[in-house]
Amino acid sequence: MAVKLASNDDELDEAHDINVTPFIDVMLVLLIIFMVAAPLSTVDVNVDLPASTAQPSQRPDKPIFITIKPDLSLSIGDAAVSQADLGAAVDAATGGDKEQRIFLRGDKSIAYGSVMDTMNLLRKAGYLKIALVGLDASQAAPAAP
Repeated sequence: MAVKLASNDDELDEAHDINVTPFIDVMLVLLIIFMVAAPLSTVDVNVDLPASTAQPSQRPDKPIFITIKPDLSLSIGDAAVSQADLGAAVDAATGGDKEQRIFLRGDKSIAYGSVMDTMNLLRKAGYLKIALVGLDASQAAPAAP
């Protein structure tokens, strides 16, 4: 049996608000975890691209090779071409056929950006079918460590 000894008319009203402080604390901890983990998920790997084990595709009768030499000069076949004249020279070599595949090969020592610059010049000229040429991995010389 319970007895109420004191009568207090100042009863507290119930608060129906949600306490969001623990929720914010959890979100901040998760934010810190993701901020630390995101840079760790990127991979920095030295890449040596020229060799490939893929089966070579069938070559056309008259392939058009654009070569980027170590001094960043360009040539179509054996003829030297400047970067400014590349579009016109490829048009002359293909007879204006924009659907013909262009084979792009570059020296192993040139920067990847130089290959991309040449590809961008070809795209501006309207040639979208560009194939990169590499050595067959079974025939390639082993890389020096």
